[in-house]
Amino acid sequence: MTTVYLGVGSNLDPHHNLRLAMAELGRRFDVVAVSPVYRNAAVGFAGDEFLNLVVEAETGLSAREVCRELDEIHDLAGRRRGGEAFVARTLDIDLLLYGDAIINEPPVHVPRTDILTYSFVLGPLAEIAANLVHPLTGRTIAEHWHEFDRDSHPLRLEPLELRDPG
Repeated sequence: MTTVYLGVGSNLDPHHNLRLAMAELGRRFDVVAVSPVYRNAAVGFAGDEFLNLVVEAETGLSAREVCRELDEIHDLAGRRRGGEAFVARTLDIDLLLYGDAIINEPPVHVPRTDILTYSFVLGPLAEIAANLVHPLTGRTIAEHWHEFDRDSHPLRLEPLELRDPG
């Protein structure tokens, strides 16, 4: 089994879509840990705020197979592909880390550069995997988070029950 970390976000009907994502991730992977949900401003475009979290899971799938599973979940949420990179999304699930692998073979790019770029990825990751060593930098996620400029893109805790209440 390989430990994977997934970044999960939505800014279109985010409560519904994050619950859908968590239900599907639970069906497809052995979910080990889930960070709190955070609210943050859209990055790269003017739009509704995003809700984001990070999930730790175990899987026997290859990195490419994990990406296929994530694409299927995107389809269930009605995500449209193509076009601009910075747009509103029903659901965005990114493979952040696949064990300690370094892979740059499309569609797999791990470790994902978003980890060290965006507070909404690094912060939640630090909450559930502070002592994890980044495969490229050799430093812990906690060290990166400690040095991160959090004022550049602030996060607000979002109280959200991720299981569907209905």
